[in-house]
Amino acid sequence: QNEYIELARKRYGRRLDHVERTRKRAARKVHVDSRKATKIKGIKSKIASKERFKEKAQMKRKIKEHQEKETLQKKKEKGPKNALPGFLMDRSEADRAKILSNSLKQKRKEKAGKWAVPIQKVRPVKEDEMLKVMTSGKRGKKAWKRMVNKVTFVGETFTRRMPKFERFIRPMALRFKKAHVTHPELKATFQLPITAVKKNPQGKMYTGLGIITKGCIIEVNVSELGLVTPSGKVVWGKYAQVTNNPENDGCINAVLLV
Repeated sequence: QNEYIELARKRYGRRLDHVERTRKRAARKVHVDSRKATKIKGIKSKIASKERFKEKAQMKRKIKEHQEKETLQKKKEKGPKNALPGFLMDRSEADRAKILSNSLKQKRKEKAGKWAVPIQKVRPVKEDEMLKVMTSGKRGKKAWKRMVNKVTFVGETFTRRMPKFERFIRPMALRFKKAHVTHPELKATFQLPITAVKKNPQGKMYTGLGIITKGCIIEVNVSELGLVTPSGKVVWGKYAQVTNNPENDGCINAVLLV
């Protein structure tokens, strides 16, 4: 709905000078920001400097993590071993070599791009929109119950409490077990079972309740895809980020974080 800009791009493409204009805008941004930083005063300057500090810290962390670390490794002995005097027996020559292990590189990259997800920012959802107040009691005066209006994931081992004492009601119609997950490198979509809700950007409470909204990180079972680690083990679970509003579309669309 209302995606007329995307539709126009699909039909007619972008402007001929789009790439050049984007490049120039990105190049100008640094100068514009620095000019703005010299002019602003008071609380705005404090906010701007705090944001800049965060950016710099993130950048440094990323560079540091991605750098190839050097290690000290023992030199391999070449040719016949010559007799060594007693005081040199416990010494061994060290050779500087780069770590080439794929798994270590992969782990470091994962750690560095920890927060690099397809959707960086999401719209905050009000509590009234997420949870509907349910009145209870003989005269309907008690209002401590809440009904969840969004899509939820409930594990197989979940057992409902007695309806009288249940604080958060998760309707059966809005409980989902599978998600349509797109692999960004394979450019293919698979229907995979959801294992858990890892993090909901709206808050810890919603993560605990298993509520799935746009930008939520879910864990999916990828054993069907046949993904293998460098050591040859089969990958079972992987994280994916939800890219749509499931309560509107009636399905969960997500992008696999690789």
